[in-house]
Amino acid sequence: MTKTTKTTKAARTTYAALLRGINVGGNKKVPMAELRQVLGGLGHENVQTYLQSGNAVFATASGKAPDALARELEAAIEAHFGFRVPCLVVDGAYLRAVADACPFPAADLEGKQLHATFCSEQPAESRFASIDVPAHLPEEYRVGDRVIYLYAPNGLGRSTLAEALAKPAVVKGLDVTTRNWNTVVKLVELTQD
Repeated sequence: MTKTTKTTKAARTTYAALLRGINVGGNKKVPMAELRQVLGGLGHENVQTYLQSGNAVFATASGKAPDALARELEAAIEAHFGFRVPCLVVDGAYLRAVADACPFPAADLEGKQLHATFCSEQPAESRFASIDVPAHLPEEYRVGDRVIYLYAPNGLGRSTLAEALAKPAVVKGLDVTTRNWNTVVKLVELTQD
């Protein structure tokens, strides 16, 4: 009797890397083709980028936690480009959960009216105590699982609530990065296995 050995490939997980503050006003230029090379050089597969604002999708079977993947990517970007870029790495299941838990009627809004600010840790409710919510109406925010949802009917650029949410009292000590809802939906799509 002959024994056959079956080899199985390690399970791969698809992640999104969200880079903060690149390609804005000519600062911290990170060409997407080079970002794909950096991610590939880390051993990741199926690397894609979306837009020029620091959204990358990749698959890996490394078994590393998202925080470890983010630190590894930050170090590789700094080594390649010569400057530090804060990164958040989240998996497709988390992105799907963020989209599904949206407290605002996303399907009825334009993508520029709804934003998700992803946070490296869950922000404590006490961080938001200084925000005078009625002063910013009709803008609203809600806190989810390591995400702050922002409804800004006139867009992020004109949002006074976005300014209040970006103050040190709210975000100090957190890595945060914001995406409009169109980008969130596309990243959900790109990270589904």
